[in-house]
Amino acid sequence: MAGFDFALLELIRLAVVALGLWGLVDALLRPGPGYVAAGKLTKPAWVGITALATVVVYFRGAIDFLGLIAVVGIVVYLVDVRPAVRGVQRGNNNW
Repeated sequence: MAGFDFALLELIRLAVVALGLWGLVDALLRPGPGYVAAGKLTKPAWVGITALATVVVYFRGAIDFLGLIAVVGIVVYLVDVRPAVRGVQRGNNNW
């Protein structure tokens, strides 16, 4: 049973790292003024948050205290910041 537990945790870790890399690349590609126009932190701040969170999950895993904080940072970017910045770029200010 220990092999299954390890494999499951490793799968979760790799999935969160993939999400973190997606968020990092997306944060790098979005223009900086869009973050401020959407009322979010600056572009360097979100690039730093997603990069640091991805590194933490890669080296520590997603199921410890720092890992869970890192997962929250990645999810906040992907669920809240990314749609807001995309909406500003498209001229859609329904947020």
